[in-house]
Amino acid sequence: MEPHTVPNDVTHPPLADDILRGADEIAEFIFGERGSRRKVYYLAECTKLPIFRLGSVLCARRSVLLEWIAGQESRVRPPRTP
Repeated sequence: MEPHTVPNDVTHPPLADDILRGADEIAEFIFGERGSRRKVYYLAECTKLPIFRLGSVLCARRSVLLEWIAGQESRVRPPRTP
């Protein structure tokens, strides 16, 4: 079995800068306020919010959340007509 490799043409921010640690940080990134942490727990439980756990701490990558949000937007936007 070959080890997992990341293609060279993919540019990602440094890992430490891309990780959100805890529901408070995720809530602030998505909703603009840390007080929405319960929404993060709800979305993590009931939807496909792209999160993972490090031990008992919810974590997410900023870059992955932005891609997920863009995908959610594209599902509800009508296609553009020229």
